[in-house]
Amino acid sequence: MTPGIPTLLILIPALPLTATIVTAVFGRSALKQNSHRPVVLALLGSFVASLMMLAQVRQESEAKPSQMVGWETSVDLWNWAEVPNALNTPPAAHSASVQGIEHGLPAALPFRIDLTLRADALTSIMLAMVTFISLLVAIYASGYMHGDRGYWRFFSYIGLFVFSMTMLVSASNFVLLYVFWEAVGLCSYLLIGFWYEKPEAAAAGKKAFLVNRIGDFGFALALFLMWTTYGTLNFHDAHGIAGILGQTRLADPELYVGGGVATAICLLLMLGACGKSAQFPLHIWLPDAMEGPTPVSALIHAATMVTAGVYMVTRCTPLFMVSPDAQHVVALVGFVTAAIGGVIAMTQTDLKRVLAYSTISQLGYMFLGLGVATLGGITSGMFHLFTHAFFKALLFLGAGSVMHAMGGVVDMRRFGGLRRLMPTTHWTFLFGCLALAGVIPFAGFWSKDAIIAAVQERAHDEPEFLYLYWGALVVAFLTSVYTFRAFFMTFYGSERVPYEAGPNAHESPTSMTVPLTILAACALVVGAYFERTEGFAEFIKLTPSLAYEVVNSKNVEIVSQSHTLVGAISTLVALTGMGLAAFLYLGDESQVALLTRLLMPLYLLSHGKLFFDQIYNVLFVWPLWTLAQASYWIDRVLIDGLVDLVGRIPPKLAALLRPLQTGMVQFYALAMVWGVVILIFTLLTWPTH
Repeated sequence: MTPGIPTLLILIPALPLTATIVTAVFGRSALKQNSHRPVVLALLGSFVASLMMLAQVRQESEAKPSQMVGWETSVDLWNWAEVPNALNTPPAAHSASVQGIEHGLPAALPFRIDLTLRADALTSIMLAMVTFISLLVAIYASGYMHGDRGYWRFFSYIGLFVFSMTMLVSASNFVLLYVFWEAVGLCSYLLIGFWYEKPEAAAAGKKAFLVNRIGDFGFALALFLMWTTYGTLNFHDAHGIAGILGQTRLADPELYVGGGVATAICLLLMLGACGKSAQFPLHIWLPDAMEGPTPVSALIHAATMVTAGVYMVTRCTPLFMVSPDAQHVVALVGFVTAAIGGVIAMTQTDLKRVLAYSTISQLGYMFLGLGVATLGGITSGMFHLFTHAFFKALLFLGAGSVMHAMGGVVDMRRFGGLRRLMPTTHWTFLFGCLALAGVIPFAGFWSKDAIIAAVQERAHDEPEFLYLYWGALVVAFLTSVYTFRAFFMTFYGSERVPYEAGPNAHESPTSMTVPLTILAACALVVGAYFERTEGFAEFIKLTPSLAYEVVNSKNVEIVSQSHTLVGAISTLVALTGMGLAAFLYLGDESQVALLTRLLMPLYLLSHGKLFFDQIYNVLFVWPLWTLAQASYWIDRVLIDGLVDLVGRIPPKLAALLRPLQTGMVQFYALAMVWGVVILIFTLLTWPTH
């Protein structure tokens, strides 16, 4: 008998959590180098359960009741917390409870947090993608991390990471979303700093953790504001209270608060997304996260942490639809981030950092699509998140395969011509590069061009989007150049192997090449399949947040001819970038030196990562460090000194009285006599009035 959606919703996160506990308890003593097995089996089970749930959600969505906005269902597990009459002054009538809409406002609203999981189109797609990529990464890591003394600890963290991410996308409450938002951040800290004995890894973990605290603070403020505005933090309608993203509000757009409050909520949510999804100005943590093991990089960049921000903004689409200013901010931040990532990636020599800045840039594309605020733009942004997971995981795991063969060296200037030495890695990496550059028929072509086409269509109504359209094409050109620069420098030219690789550098083991091959096949066919069948867009728009009337009223149907034109222009741009990279890096590299000299200021800016770290050091890090040192001095010298001074007074006073303790009885008798004399004299002379 096939399990139902409620059972599957529980099973998907429960399996990796169980594997985490088993590995943490028995990994060090019993499992040892087999510590990957519980996690791999659990992720396989979660992936199968995700596919089963995806099929059932699709079936239920197609047969949904006509009065329902989209389709959703939820499963209540238990009540976590409840505070009766927490909001004694209810919000305005348009944000009241379900009973309030029909029968008048209640006297007060409770603060109630239920552990509730939800299933809809967006959740099921995210769960299938997360579990599939995580499964392949875990299999790959079993070969990549083999022999590491923290092997069991690594897979414990991986299981916890996947559990946290699956709960994040399954939660039906903003408080639960925030809890697992923080849990994902904790897991990223543990995994980025996994090799904590390396100062660079420890520093990178702390940097990721602290930068994300800035975004998470904004997210927390958004939750407070939503609670005081709407009187609930549930997505769904529950216990007679209209959920923020529930059927009651989605059926009546007038129930959403607009104006400055809506803009404030959306901008604070976007600040949280900027932290998790590494958007400007909080993008600086993601490149340093490369200090963690390569499977961690693949997991963070493709399936877990950085996708959380895109998911959250998509989920909150109805909130953003009532704030055009917030929509423009999302689009502008996305474009600026895409441009920054593309420019910096052009000159990096660390293979993994090139891919890291590429991720920043591609995430920028996703937010640009969400900021278009049409159904076409939002679905294309999510489609790019989906396809990007496959080819970016492929590229990072391919980079890890190169590092594995090169003895941990990742500097592209120190190796080259590896295509004969590592044929499987070479061909699979090529597929990933073609997908990232947006070459037809690979996955990136369909999803990225859909975003660009949506921006072009929005420009018909708002001409300022035309600048974003041309800017997106320029970034697409940069993407093609830096992608194939990395490819040619790594796999072409004369064969060069660093001494760290030893005399027997070779292709990676089967446990690493099989995931590469599977991901390469996905990078080739996934985008074209879903584009031609329209399966992705048709399914995901059944999510209640995207079936919302206001979203559909702004739906810009992308004309086939327009999309074809954009695709042709984008393909020409990608091929031009590939040609330029081939001209510069396959022939005489004197052209590179000449171009570097001619564009030295731009080269220095790009190679210096636009000096964001230095600017932040001057504006924030050093002043705060100085303040911390001053506070430390005040605490140690002034406050502790004052306390110590008070503590020294009694010993000093005691030292003054100590000479009176002579041990001579005659002296004590004389002192007593003098004391009596003084007392009698005082009584006789002291005035009585």
